[in-house]
Amino acid sequence: MRFCVVGHGAFAQKHLDGLARIEGTEVVSLVGRTPEGTNRVADKYHIPHRTTDLTEALTQDVDAVIITSPTQVHAQQAEQVMRAGKHVEIEIPIADSLSDARRIQAVQKETGVIAMAGHTRRYNPSHQWIQNKIQAGELAIQQLVVQTFFFRRSNINLEGNPRSWVDHLLWHHACHTVDLFQYQTGEVASEVFALQGPMHPELGIAMDMNLGLKVPSGATCSLALSFNNDGPQGTFFRYICDSGTYIARYDDLVDGKENPIDVSSVDVAMDGIELQDREFVSSIQEQREPRSSVDRVLPAMETLDRLQECF
Repeated sequence: MRFCVVGHGAFAQKHLDGLARIEGTEVVSLVGRTPEGTNRVADKYHIPHRTTDLTEALTQDVDAVIITSPTQVHAQQAEQVMRAGKHVEIEIPIADSLSDARRIQAVQKETGVIAMAGHTRRYNPSHQWIQNKIQAGELAIQQLVVQTFFFRRSNINLEGNPRSWVDHLLWHHACHTVDLFQYQTGEVASEVFALQGPMHPELGIAMDMNLGLKVPSGATCSLALSFNNDGPQGTFFRYICDSGTYIARYDDLVDGKENPIDVSSVDVAMDGIELQDREFVSSIQEQREPRSSVDRVLPAMETLDRLQECF
């Protein structure tokens, strides 16, 4: 299966690393914003075709495209890819508005290609372990308490370089938790609230945010997000359940007393990005709907839209 990857930043390289471990896949084209950055990453991963023009890349012999570009262009690029007859995986979030998310959904239905969202939390072994326990009837979530903390007072990316776009706590980082909470409970939030702190004078975004959700069964989710936290970065999930407490940090899991839980046998790999890409590949091969198809993540986008209305 021949891939094109759009983007050359830190997350694009996570996908390139993941695809390199999946048998039968080959990245044949890389699309970037600047020739210098695109060539550097293409050389690093031995990708033969590199360009700053997505239209040019789509003329190559590619079967599928993974989009890791800035959120603001996801909808336009996803539509272009699907109308070119290529399957597409769109990194989280698929869009930064509900209208654009629905536009992607409509084009997928029109074209019939596979369109998948990169909702990695559905694939992390730590969260899969929790999901398996829920499906087996061994535990139920009472409350999910989540912290998403970064120190990003200037527009710098994960590699420490200036960003060409502005990130967003709600539509990007909260999307992970909103989707995960609804996925793990199997319910859509019936009640939501949101508070945001002061807007950054230059970036034009809120640097701090608090969100709350409740599903009809009564389980709740509390999410605190900040770009002002000078400390460990990332997202940390505390599952408070009717049978035990569990803390998930990306692909790792411990219990409420910090005792490690072995999740190495949950899936065929320990890297959530690789597992996400494996799902994309197998859904194309089997011509089936992916676990995180655009259709299946749309309820999260609808809940984010409701949360935005609280501001």
